Amino acid sequence: MTAELVDDVLLCERGDGHAVVTLHRPHARNALDRALRGALHRTMRALDDDESVRAVVLTGTDPAFCAGLDLVELSQAPDALDAGFSDRSDFRRPIPRMTTPVIGAVNGVAVTGGFELALACDFLVASDRARFADTHTRVGIMPGWGMTVLLPRAVGLRRAVELSTTGNFLDAATALDWGLVNHVVPHDDLLPFVRSLAADVAGNDPDGVRQLLTTYREGARVGLDEAFEVEQRASRDWLARRDASDFDARRRAVVERGRNQTTPPADPTDSDDPVTD
Repeated sequence: MTAELVDDVLLCERGDGHAVVTLHRPHARNALDRALRGALHRTMRALDDDESVRAVVLTGTDPAFCAGLDLVELSQAPDALDAGFSDRSDFRRPIPRMTTPVIGAVNGVAVTGGFELALACDFLVASDRARFADTHTRVGIMPGWGMTVLLPRAVGLRRAVELSTTGNFLDAATALDWGLVNHVVPHDDLLPFVRSLAADVAGNDPDGVRQLLTTYREGARVGLDEAFEVEQRASRDWLARRDASDFDARRRAVVERGRNQTTPPADPTDSDDPVTD
């Protein structure tokens, strides 16, 4: 995969059915200034429109994932928050609405707006160096990218309230225990591990993955009974427009893949030397 530098603040690599997008302002701990916010949105939109890209990995250039909004820039130009977006509704989202799955590879600190950026991903894998914090109240600002919506859904309301009102950091091992991240891996293994997951996603039926992701998201917005209706409606509509002639071949491919995939993805917390921060 060859990396393309976007506006000197973002790296984008494409290949093997997926893309890796890397925030690239290491001197500022990948803080989101107007240039990076605009480049991130344009790049993610382009990837979502690219049929060859079936999964996106989002990460940061070491040593941080993302330190949040660039407060130096905002203190000098408070109206810069919505600069650089072609669609003004996008400035209230760390990434645009996408139908392509986004896997967050959290390689270091994810703070405040950077934490919200991580939460905007469909699921997360953390390096053993990852740490999370919501410091909105320490800085004296209020969240606007989904912290109060997405964090309690990830870790539960009481834990979310604790994180947001204390501003304390959450280490990678605790983030795994609380269900915020799916896996914690040694730092040097992070990208290979997440690329492997992205390749697994990319190897599935792309329309099916997008439909399933849409169904999960729609079901999460409604109550339990309506969520069942959302799924059943999506299932009926899917079967009505699909050609069933290839189902048996697909079934055989699933069986063969199951025979070859003898163990689940490695999780360092299952070893005799658990990951600690």
